[in-house]
Amino acid sequence: MPDYILVVDDDDTLRELVGAALRAQSYEVEMVSDAATALQKVRERDFDAVVSDIYLTGMTGIELCSALSVSNPDLPVLLVTGHGSMESAIAAIRAGAYDFITKPILIDVLVAALRRAISQRRLDHEVHRLRAVVADSQRMDTMIGDSPAIKRVYAMIERVAASDTSIFISGESGTGKELVARSLHARSTRREAPFVAINCAAMPLALLESELFGHVRGAFTDAKRSRPGLFVQAQGGTLFLDEIGEMPLEMQSKLLRALQERKVRPVGGDAEVPFDARLMSSTNRDLETEIEEHRFRADLYYRINVVTVQVPPLRERGNDVLLLAQHFITKQALRSDKKIQGLSASAARKLLEYDWPGNVRELENCMERAVAMASFSEITVDDLPDKVRQHQNTHLVIDTSSASELLPLAEMERRYVHRALAAVGGNKTQAARVLGIDRRSLYRRLDRLDRKKE
Repeated sequence: MPDYILVVDDDDTLRELVGAALRAQSYEVEMVSDAATALQKVRERDFDAVVSDIYLTGMTGIELCSALSVSNPDLPVLLVTGHGSMESAIAAIRAGAYDFITKPILIDVLVAALRRAISQRRLDHEVHRLRAVVADSQRMDTMIGDSPAIKRVYAMIERVAASDTSIFISGESGTGKELVARSLHARSTRREAPFVAINCAAMPLALLESELFGHVRGAFTDAKRSRPGLFVQAQGGTLFLDEIGEMPLEMQSKLLRALQERKVRPVGGDAEVPFDARLMSSTNRDLETEIEEHRFRADLYYRINVVTVQVPPLRERGNDVLLLAQHFITKQALRSDKKIQGLSASAARKLLEYDWPGNVRELENCMERAVAMASFSEITVDDLPDKVRQHQNTHLVIDTSSASELLPLAEMERRYVHRALAAVGGNKTQAARVLGIDRRSLYRRLDRLDRKKE
């Protein structure tokens, strides 16, 4: 759509000349001779910018600019005068003018100023839109996004939050699995009770058992008093076991028994303690593969995986990258006391082109760095990390210009299968789904293709 400009000048000849010149630059132009008519026109339709002479009959251009800054604060006004005095420039700026142009009007200068003004207006609109979406996303607590992929997660949360069944949350590292768990808890009947989380990958077996089940006084050297475990601390609420795929096999068997009996035995204790907590768990591992390779118990898997919520990687969420980036910029700018509105168009393109292997966590880190580096009111490409700035999309290219460049079909297949695996972070279940085959077929194909390579 062409940009729509309102030209205001009581000099008929100059008004027609400016209008014709702007139409030649592909602008849609409407022209009026006085400020009162201009105000009426602005009420009737949405202009992208106003070009007005300062010295008009009746209401002056300065007064018109002041009125528009109140009624249409986002509408840029460019004031034109034949008297380029400092007093006129100061009055124009105080009235809220975007720019101040002197006669004789150079069309190239006017067009450049209009482009800057309209670009700034669009950026302001986009910033406001992103802020509105971020604010609206608070309905999902701290989850942010409106892509089809994340909307499917929202829908699943709404469907299963009120039930008391165990939830298994699957997804790559950094995708926000704990946020999903917290959103589920916040919408459940247990929301008034505690939400207790533990990272199973961060603790050795003995400490993990004590954390989950508790211990009695004297159970080990530093056990100077009894302490309830997280199952009991989460009484009436939710227990979230993050990275459950990292849990040692010995601990898995104890966890399974606790879930079956709904009781835990504290370390060093004789009596079992009942608990009432809803279990949620997550992992970035492919647990079906872990089961086949005897690193995870199948019976525990079926106990925790009653309902699965699959959290998509950031690369599959489209413009959610920009929504999340705006959220992180706002948060970091507030912490740093820096006035940063958002992203430049070129920086936004770079964020959309990057693959984000570290997902949302990596994006947050990137925006924290960008805010720290920023020197202007928006994040530019120069503020982004080298790996984001220098990222180039990779594609599988077949060069048919020479027969010597062609690859055997088996080698092409092997490369494509490994590329699919890399794209989903090595998750064989997801790779099989992308390739349209079952997981066992993927195993057989990998084995066959890699043996041929050798």
